[in-house]
Amino acid sequence: MKRLVLVRHGQSIWNKENRFTGWTDVTLSEKGVAEAIQAGKILKEEGYRFKLAFTSYLTRAIKTLWLMLEEMDLMWIEVRKSWRLNEKHYGTLQGLNKVEIAEKYGADMVQLWRRSFDTPPMPLAADDERNPKFDLRYAELTAGELPLTESLKEVIERFIPYWETEIKPALHENNDLLITAHGNSLRALVMHLKNMSREEILEFNIPTGVPYVFEFDDDLNFIKDYFLGDPEDIKKLMEQVANQAKGK
Repeated sequence: MKRLVLVRHGQSIWNKENRFTGWTDVTLSEKGVAEAIQAGKILKEEGYRFKLAFTSYLTRAIKTLWLMLEEMDLMWIEVRKSWRLNEKHYGTLQGLNKVEIAEKYGADMVQLWRRSFDTPPMPLAADDERNPKFDLRYAELTAGELPLTESLKEVIERFIPYWETEIKPALHENNDLLITAHGNSLRALVMHLKNMSREEILEFNIPTGVPYVFEFDDDLNFIKDYFLGDPEDIKKLMEQVANQAKGK
């Protein structure tokens, strides 16, 4: 049996402030640090022993991984980073408060921008300082690879080829594999692994800092998936994610 563990990074400072984050590089909040440490404790207690992990280029995911591995006494393992695991790019919404944007454009429109399959937010202007071309970590990417906005469809298009060529072969070689990434990049992978419809993925939310396990047979045929933790607590956390654009 093979096990793939997905962990959305712990709460970031912009999660706490209910802002759209996207490719903006913000760090973890105090709660996010605690969530990452707790995730590491749970995985250690459950007997997971990773030899390889994947994460994005963004600090909140990298730091979550560090804290988890430190808790598991696994700081020495190999870590592979890729921009293809980055969060969905939220275009001009990045940095803006979700409730305020919902009041301006309507909750239904914001829900489409947040969770739909193929409706991206408004793109950044080419000279906007938030354009990733101005960030050194993306210096080797082509103009066609650098997004100014994205829908889940575009996230799938950049992530799933990396899954097929890098992560999936690594899972063949390892019984347990860890990915620490973001709400929408992980939703892209979940949609692919579970063959979910556009309607199903619209309603699917991943809470921060909760290990989400996929089990496969040795030929990587999907068997089952589940979150590690109390089901009622996880249900509440998922509802909180779903309700982020609603009024206070």
